[in-house]
Amino acid sequence: MNTKTNQTTNRIVPIIMMIALFGMISFVTNLAAPMGQVLKEQFGVSNFQGLLGNAANFIAYAVMGIPGGILLQRVGYKKTALIAIAVGFLGIFVQYLSGHSPQSAAFGVYLLGAFIAGFSMCLLNIVVNPMLNTLGGGGNKGNQLIQVGGSFNSVMATFTPAFVGVLIGEAAKANIKDVFPVMYIAMGVFAVVFFVLLAVAIPEPYITKNKDSLKQLMTGALKFRHFVLGAVAIFVYVGVEVGTPGVMIYWLSDHPEVGKTIAGVVAGTYWLLMLAGRLIGASIGSKVSSKIMLTVASFVGMVLILLAIFSSTSTMVSLPVLERNAGSLAFGFAEVPINAMYIVLVGLCTSIMWGGIFNLAVEGLGKYTAAASGIFMVLVSGGGIVPAIQGGVADAAGYLASYWVVLIGLAYLFYYAVIGSKNVNRNISVADEDELPVETASQSMPAEK
Repeated sequence: MNTKTNQTTNRIVPIIMMIALFGMISFVTNLAAPMGQVLKEQFGVSNFQGLLGNAANFIAYAVMGIPGGILLQRVGYKKTALIAIAVGFLGIFVQYLSGHSPQSAAFGVYLLGAFIAGFSMCLLNIVVNPMLNTLGGGGNKGNQLIQVGGSFNSVMATFTPAFVGVLIGEAAKANIKDVFPVMYIAMGVFAVVFFVLLAVAIPEPYITKNKDSLKQLMTGALKFRHFVLGAVAIFVYVGVEVGTPGVMIYWLSDHPEVGKTIAGVVAGTYWLLMLAGRLIGASIGSKVSSKIMLTVASFVGMVLILLAIFSSTSTMVSLPVLERNAGSLAFGFAEVPINAMYIVLVGLCTSIMWGGIFNLAVEGLGKYTAAASGIFMVLVSGGGIVPAIQGGVADAAGYLASYWVVLIGLAYLFYYAVIGSKNVNRNISVADEDELPVETASQSMPAEK
């Protein structure tokens, strides 16, 4: 008993650090969308160009997904986490430097910083989920810690756009320097976590040694139709998740009766509903299948987006939001077009999709699961590409018309849940499956965005 108590005590600090990193993934990732509004104001760029920072952040996943998995195999989880934290600090610092750069170079410097930060987010996604599972002892307790980390991830996603909205205010010309306090916080957290993690001892999750090469394992995973369609689903899903509130910020910021501050807190409400949805999903996950959850969520999401597209923008509603009041954060009400309410409610739908898609896509993959996870990380780049496409449509046809991109994405996810997720390749050998430890599949699953 004493030994187990000591082990638990020794793991408290690294557990806190991993949960903090879970939050930083969301903090840095969700900084891109409101920063796009700053870029639009400061440089007078289009919606498409404003979303390039978000695109740079996510495209880094396409570059780093496979190399990140190789790095993890060679140096282990702790060293990979330390490298990721250092790179994250560098990425935020470069973004900070963009506020001190000449006007002609500042936009490019910011995009470089967003790209570097994306490398960090990819590496952290590879590390934090299996680390929390291991630190919790695997099984139900490990999954419970992952749920805690995912909840903190959603809390930070709620906080970031609201905080940036407050910092920007209603100034006619927002500037990157207005967001410096957010960057100070990010760099401070990265620095603290780096030195604490460097000083503490943490267990290394078991990494399966396989006779097959990484190329053979990836090729094997791609032979499964339901996995290939699931990988596309992850690409589409992350784009839908990011683009839905991201473009809404631009729309509400330009709305004469709303403005930038309210736009930020309304977007924060979207992420708050994602937190609520994840908690609900965790509570019913043992009783409701991933297929049913994804089917219902994607269908309801399509209905909400259709309502947002076709409802009158002149109809205003009071939407509960988390806002700054008398120097502190408190719940209040914001007057927004009813379309924004429908868009915000989509957060309840997207909240459970990541886990559902992953579970359906890797079912029956056996020894190919870890390689499949690496491919998934590459396809997370959809979070940059799909919103950029949506931004381009917004430039050409208007903000609400751009949500046809989201609708098409949700329609594909509905198709995947109903038809595409069926494993039709059960004849393919996954010979090493019985040799894997029970927790391997959960350890291979990347952290949620």
